[in-house]
Amino acid sequence: MFSVITVSDSCYAGSATDSSGPHLVGLIKQSLKPISVNYLLIPDERETIEKSLSYACDILKARAVFTTGGTGFGPRDVTPEATRAVITKEAPQLAMAMMLHSLEKTKFAVLSRAVCGVRGETLIVNLPGSKKAVQECFESVVDVLPHVLNLLCDAEIDRVRQTHGMEQGVRKAAVAKHVCPHATGKGSDEDRNSPYPMVSVDEALKLILSTFPTVEDAKCQLSRVNIPPFRASIKDGYALKSVGGKGMKKVIGYVAAGDPTVRNNFTIDECFKINTGAPVPEYADAVIQIEDTKLVSRENDYEKIVEILTNPTPDLDVRAVGSDLRMSEQVFRYRFPLDASQRALLAAIGEKVSTVKLKIAVLSTGDELLHPYDPSALAEAASLEGKIYDSNTTMLVALMRQFGFSDDQCEIQQQVVKDDFASLKKAIEALTSEVHIIVCTGGVSMGDKDFVKPVLKELGYELGFGRVNVKPGKPCTFASLPCTKFFGLPGNPVSAFVTFHLFVLPALRWGLAVLNKSAPQAAKCCLPIIDVELLDTYELDPRPEYARASLRSRRGKLTASITGDQLSSKLKSTIEADALVELPARTDQRTTAEAGTLLKAYVIRSDFISQYD
Repeated sequence: MFSVITVSDSCYAGSATDSSGPHLVGLIKQSLKPISVNYLLIPDERETIEKSLSYACDILKARAVFTTGGTGFGPRDVTPEATRAVITKEAPQLAMAMMLHSLEKTKFAVLSRAVCGVRGETLIVNLPGSKKAVQECFESVVDVLPHVLNLLCDAEIDRVRQTHGMEQGVRKAAVAKHVCPHATGKGSDEDRNSPYPMVSVDEALKLILSTFPTVEDAKCQLSRVNIPPFRASIKDGYALKSVGGKGMKKVIGYVAAGDPTVRNNFTIDECFKINTGAPVPEYADAVIQIEDTKLVSRENDYEKIVEILTNPTPDLDVRAVGSDLRMSEQVFRYRFPLDASQRALLAAIGEKVSTVKLKIAVLSTGDELLHPYDPSALAEAASLEGKIYDSNTTMLVALMRQFGFSDDQCEIQQQVVKDDFASLKKAIEALTSEVHIIVCTGGVSMGDKDFVKPVLKELGYELGFGRVNVKPGKPCTFASLPCTKFFGLPGNPVSAFVTFHLFVLPALRWGLAVLNKSAPQAAKCCLPIIDVELLDTYELDPRPEYARASLRSRRGKLTASITGDQLSSKLKSTIEADALVELPARTDQRTTAEAGTLLKAYVIRSDFISQYD
C-alpha cells in the first residue's frame, strides 16, 4: 500500500482544486502496481503534516509516502521541516536525482527544498506542488523505487540479491526470467488459477481501514449538569449539624429522594430523618446512618427522639454538588457502537443518543437461495430440487445486532440477488452511494456464475484485494469507492462467518466512528485476542486457519477445543464456538499443531468460557 499526501492551504480550504495529488496517485498505480493508494489532502500546518506522515508510516504501514506541495520558500512551506522531524534516515541522493532531472527542464528547480528519507520500513519522498513538476520528479526516480522498497523490507531480501546480481552481470538461470511473486495465474484455459494476488489477513485489514477517512481526535461529550445537582445523602439516616456532637436529637422532619432541599435553619439538638439520595438540608453538614443511632420515642407513629451514638464529622456521608461529574467536565470520548456505559452516562446528564446512522446493505447471491421465512418459499422448497434456504443474510444481520449495531446507530437492509450479471449489477448500482457498506455473500470464487468482481469493475469500484491467504474464506474480496465500501464474502456460511469477524466487523466499527467524527482505535475495532492452549493435536492446512473452538478454564488456564468438522459449509461448527483459534500454515517442518501448543484466539462471544474445570 502507498500513500499520497497533498499539502496545500488553498486546496484544503476549497479555493483551489488539487490536480497534483490525484495525478500522482495515477502515476503510482500505473508504474508500481500497488494493491491500493491512500490519498489525503491537508493544510500547510507543520504539526498536521508530521501527524499525517507518522500515521501513514506507523499505522497504515505504507511502503512509501509521497507528499506534493510545501517545498518552496514561502512562509507556509514547511513540508521539508515536518518530514525531517519524522524520518530516521535521510536519502539525499534521491532528492538530488529529482533536482538534476528538473534542472534540465527549468532553472527554477533550484527553488525546491524537497527532502527524502526513511521511517521504519517506509520511504518518504517530498515532491513539488505543480502537476508538471510532480510528473518530472517522479519519472526521475521511479526506476529505482522498487529496489529501494525491497531494501527496506527484510522479506524481500531475495529480490534485493537478484537485483544486485543482475546489475553486476551475474545472470543466473534461476533469475533469467522474471516471475512476479504475486501472480498465480491468468484464469485462462491454459492457466486455471485465480489472477488475483493473495494477501495476508493483516494486509487485508490494513488495506480496508486505509480506505476510510482519518479523524485526528475522538469526539468528546461534556456534561451540561452537575451530578449530583444538590448535596445528597449517601445513607439512610439522620441529617444534622456536626458541631452538635452525639447525644439526644429531636426529629423535626423527614426528607425523601425527590423532595426539594429544606432551607429552614435548626438547632444543634435537632435533626431530619433522611433517605439515601435525598437532598441534605441546607444547614446540615453530616448524615449519621441508622445503624449508629437508637430510637428513643415515637409520637403518632413518627419518630420523635433519637440518640446519636457516634460523633459526626463535617461532610460525613454527604455527596457534594458535582462530586460525581461537574458541569462542562468531559464525560467520555465516544467509541462506537455506543455501549451501555455511554448510554447510561448520556441519560444521567439528560442527553439523547444522537448519532449519524451507518447505512448497511446485506446481500446473498444465488439462484438456489430461498427466503427462510417466506410461505411461498416453503412451498417452492418442497416442490423443487436444488433449492436451499438462505442463512447468510440472517446470520450477518444477527451478528451486527449482537455486536451492538442497534437501530438508533445503523440502518440495515437485506435482499437475495439472482446469479446473473445484470441482476447483480442492478442491485449493487442501486445501493452504491445510498449505503456506506455493502456486505455480499457468494459470487466471488471461480465459478461460471461468480460475477461480483466483473460487476465491481464495471461500476468503477477500486478492487483492494480478491483473495486472502486464510482458511476458510480465501475468495474474500474488498472493493471501494469514496462513498461506498464493498465486502464480497464467500457463499459458504462458515467462510462468511469467519471473514465477517476478521474484516467486516472492524470496518463497521471504524466506519461508524468516522461517520460520527470520532477517531477509532484499531485495537477496539478488532476482536479481542487472548492466548489459549490447544487441547488436542490438529492437522495444519497449507493456509493459516481460523478454527472455531470452545474455550474452557482449567485452574485459571484457558484451553481450546476445536468444534468438530471444520468444513466451510458446516454452520453447526459455529454453535459451540467461543473463539476463532489462529492456526499457523503447514510447513514441511511442521505439519500439526500439537496438544499443549499456545495459540492466539479471537474472542467472538461475551460469555466466551464454556466450562470451568
